Amino acid sequence: MEFYNLLEKIVQHDESHAKWLNTLSFMENAGARKISACEHSTKVDLIQLKHAAEEHRHAYYLKKQILKINPQICKSYENYELLASVATKHYLHSLDIKSCKYLQEKFRLTKEELKYAAYLFVTYAIEVRADELYPVYQEILTKTSSKIMVKSIILEEEGHLEEMISQLNEFSEDWKAHAENILMIEKRLHEEWISAIAKEILEINYA
Repeated sequence: MEFYNLLEKIVQHDESHAKWLNTLSFMENAGARKISACEHSTKVDLIQLKHAAEEHRHAYYLKKQILKINPQICKSYENYELLASVATKHYLHSLDIKSCKYLQEKFRLTKEELKYAAYLFVTYAIEVRADELYPVYQEILTKTSSKIMVKSIILEEEGHLEEMISQLNEFSEDWKAHAENILMIEKRLHEEWISAIAKEILEINYA
């Protein structure tokens, strides 16, 4: 199912829409935690701190949006409160592991260097995806006159992507070639994630 059509189906039903928001919140929160986990014990720059703080705020903001739908549901990140919970958790975890394996093969890094490289490339891939996902979601929200809004997230994600590119330029001259390979890894995992959500949504609609 095409992503646009899938999102249209999701927002039609309050429960699936709340779960979608909760799933996005979970992923933003997981991303923020991964950024923090990649921090050096002393060499932490302003951009990395800002980025982790903003991802945490996105998680909070998306969670708050659920209150506009139904304050009684999706209060935590339990599996039954997420869309395609197994695929959702597999997506970010696998992207991290596969990217680390690739980066270690190409750059031969120390443990600390690998953590930082993973932060740069994995976050870059996620920001590229966010730059595609959130505008499509906002378009559907606007079309359906929804009370939910993600415009503020779109602006911040665009800024994040510019910051990641700036950091990657400092990391390696040929970062773009490596980033393309990380993006290919992300694309496959994203397709699996969307397929799992589509399967779940179709089951709900036919139930």
